[in-house]
Amino acid sequence: MDALEFNGTISAIRGSVVDATFDGKIPPLRSVLKTGLHQKIVLEVADHISTNKVRCIALTPTAGLARSDIVSGDGTTLMAPIGDGLTGRLFNVFGNASDGRSEPQNVTYQSIHTPPIQLADRITNEEIFETGIKAIDLLAPLEKGGKAGLFGGAGVGKTVLITELINNMVSSHKGVSIFCGIGERCREGEELYRDMKDAGVLDNTVMIFGQMNEPPGARFRVGHTALTMAEYFRDQKEQDVLLLVDNVFRFIQAGMELSGLLGRLPSRMGYQPTLGPELAEFQERIASTTRGAITSIQAVYVPADDLTDPSATHTFSHLSASIVLSRKRAGEGFYPAVDLLQSKSMMLSPEVVGQNHYDVAREVQRALAIYEELKDIIAMLGLEELSNEDRKIVYQARRLERFLTQPFHTTKHFTGMNGRTVPLAATVEGCARILNNEFASINEASLYMIGDTDELEEINS
Repeated sequence: MDALEFNGTISAIRGSVVDATFDGKIPPLRSVLKTGLHQKIVLEVADHISTNKVRCIALTPTAGLARSDIVSGDGTTLMAPIGDGLTGRLFNVFGNASDGRSEPQNVTYQSIHTPPIQLADRITNEEIFETGIKAIDLLAPLEKGGKAGLFGGAGVGKTVLITELINNMVSSHKGVSIFCGIGERCREGEELYRDMKDAGVLDNTVMIFGQMNEPPGARFRVGHTALTMAEYFRDQKEQDVLLLVDNVFRFIQAGMELSGLLGRLPSRMGYQPTLGPELAEFQERIASTTRGAITSIQAVYVPADDLTDPSATHTFSHLSASIVLSRKRAGEGFYPAVDLLQSKSMMLSPEVVGQNHYDVAREVQRALAIYEELKDIIAMLGLEELSNEDRKIVYQARRLERFLTQPFHTTKHFTGMNGRTVPLAATVEGCARILNNEFASINEASLYMIGDTDELEEINS
């Protein structure tokens, strides 16, 4: 298309929604228009209202915009940079550098709206993605090339867990890591950038942020910018990609804000009627091929700790592993606050993890489930009223709960405790030894916030 093929004027402005009228043909859906002083305000066409009128969402603040202002575009969509100059840099939704350095070199630009790869080109992987976090590796192992979600309400440790996963995996991960912050606090983004720089892993990482203070249009599209970069490394560089997203709920929330502004009727609990297709369009682009894999770990805020909320239930359906964080466990001091009974993974089968790991994980879940059922009886009648068999299971479960805690590297400046990264084999062995009552004579508090059981033997030797 010729440059500036579409020229029109603004006819209405309602916050982040702008209507524009054109004399000739109207620009296609999802194309970008520019307006305002020095064409600095960027709009994306969301609806065709009539034969000469379009409704747009603003990707930048609309302050200073007025009716009759000129709006123009060339019919192209929002573009994301791709190329060797991306690593070690921090970008916004437009692909502009936000780290105070010059714009990246050796990059080309590609539309952020690309279809997911064909089903015939996808591969499924039966390889475990080890994290070094005991509770996750044992009970909800992650799939290499799969999608995992961290579900939890406010303040239960989603972002802390994501940063610990970055710390544990980016240094050992052979491919490229991409961190996408959707609706992040400005402080969190700045701290994460500084921490990764200090840890020496920034050179193999790309960071993209659409922060909390940005318009909903920018927050809604920043995930697609990150996916376009991830697809470049997977398809053209043939590398494995670790994609970390914090937070998928903010992507859904931005879509909800835009839906209301565009005048669409809300669906259940006020969410946008297009929630399912919008989330599917985002999630289906995260896939593995013979050339490379995109492994995604996504934090998902759960409103009011309600896992039946539409935002959570729609997200569950796309994931191969769901790690649920529990406010109750956080309140009891068990960190990471992983709900050991609600967290699950499709990878937890004998064919994938091996019979020994599977059997130990099932026995751990059985002991914890029985303990959960007996808690009311213990609270009313006391531990003494239980049968010897039940009492033995309770002692095992309490030791397992404490063993599946561990200090994090990224929280050392808060806790004063050195972080632990525990190999999967050591986690399985430690739980098997607890189930075999090897530590029955040791105080259960000794198992709290340690790495593997070798530490326990060192303490007691």
